[in-house]
Amino acid sequence: MSSIASSSACLEWQFLQCFGERTPGEDIQEADIISAVEFDYDGLHLATGDRGGRVVLFERVNPHVRTVGMDARAPPPLPRGASFEYRYMTEFQSHEPEFDYLKSLEIEEKINKVRWCRSSNNTRMLLSTNDKTVKLWKVYEKKVSCLSNFNLEGRNNAATGSPRPNALANSPVSLRLTQPLRLPRVTSTEVLLAARCKRVFANAHTYHINSISVNSDQQTFLSADDLRINLWNLEITEQSFNIVDIKPANMEDLTEVITSAEFHPQHCNVFAYSSSKGCIRLADMRNAALCDRHTKAFEEQESQANKSFFSEIIASISDITFSRDGRYILSRDYMTLKLWDLAKENAPVATYNVHEHLRARLCDLYENDSIFDKFDCCMSGRGDAIATGSYNNLFRVFGAWNGTDLTLEASRDPMRKRLQQPAKTNRFAIRNKNGPSKGGRTNEQSESGTDYASKLLHLAWHPEANVVAAAASNSLYMYCA
Repeated sequence: MSSIASSSACLEWQFLQCFGERTPGEDIQEADIISAVEFDYDGLHLATGDRGGRVVLFERVNPHVRTVGMDARAPPPLPRGASFEYRYMTEFQSHEPEFDYLKSLEIEEKINKVRWCRSSNNTRMLLSTNDKTVKLWKVYEKKVSCLSNFNLEGRNNAATGSPRPNALANSPVSLRLTQPLRLPRVTSTEVLLAARCKRVFANAHTYHINSISVNSDQQTFLSADDLRINLWNLEITEQSFNIVDIKPANMEDLTEVITSAEFHPQHCNVFAYSSSKGCIRLADMRNAALCDRHTKAFEEQESQANKSFFSEIIASISDITFSRDGRYILSRDYMTLKLWDLAKENAPVATYNVHEHLRARLCDLYENDSIFDKFDCCMSGRGDAIATGSYNNLFRVFGAWNGTDLTLEASRDPMRKRLQQPAKTNRFAIRNKNGPSKGGRTNEQSESGTDYASKLLHLAWHPEANVVAAAASNSLYMYCA
């Protein structure tokens, strides 16, 4: 991996396309905010989930498709990135708001994660989850025929369907046949995309689901909440196996929670999960049915001199992902990205500062709850570049091995903004909670120009190309290099 000469982060990134771009001053509906982004295994499809419980699918446009009658000569060269453009495919309502009457708890419809399953035919299979329920969806092409030439008056030019078998027997005398029997005929056939919920995996999590991951064997998947990880078979909904349980006998003894979990991309028996204490544990399901005893633990010890009230909060890992070859794990906490080698447990092989410029403002971040924001991270298919989101609708792209660092904005001109160094401010400055400060800034706009309300939490990297999909509020921006 380290022998790669040129890094994806060194390339010049350009705007590719945008879905759901909002106009200046347009109000954003809470239900339209994107909460999950995921490419499939070969990058031909892209899925997003939103807070309204909807899943939207996009498919890659084939630039070499030629229609009948087109000029047979060689086509002109394609502009850079044209072969990775996507178009809207379909959308469906995955989850609805529910109410747990036993616990008097509202269950949001927000999609927490979307994961693709491999499929051997033209159907597309994917998993989606909210806080409590995982669903397996099948998206397929459905032929709808339009029929005409019926025997009964009023049935001709019907949109779809056919007359009931007993329609003639039950019809009044005035509507019965007065001419020879005619056979209905198909006037047109239309191919539509339909989504059907194949299976529902429910009633297995007491706490909120934060992760789902499909195994490399394509037969099982895991779902993780704050204290437990369950293993499911994609064909069986009525039972699951608890493979990790960190719930103490006395909840007062609870010191950490599970924040993310992911299967190894090549070994179906290995998975990793992260915790709120900044530790990543690697587990092997061959060792025991309950994997409470991890095989490896990746954790960087912080010196006592650097510890503060916020140390444990900012150390909490919000997302982990394996490199494609399974040798490295990329983790994201509030301040940094860390790249871990599976052969080295005591320290990451590389650390990339993302929010170091906000360290002096941790008090403000704690007050407005921004310190609890959970940012995704992703890695290029070649493993030579990594990316994660930040505030002001910015995202960072780092070279994994050459030290390059790019700051891009989720807009039509991604190279327009650079992350600015904040001016020196009072470390213990407290902004007015009830309204704008004397300078006219709101709670979401800091003195250093950081807009905490405009945060880019979710993004994904194409598995085979330098294409990044970044979700900024209700808009999905795509960039290529």
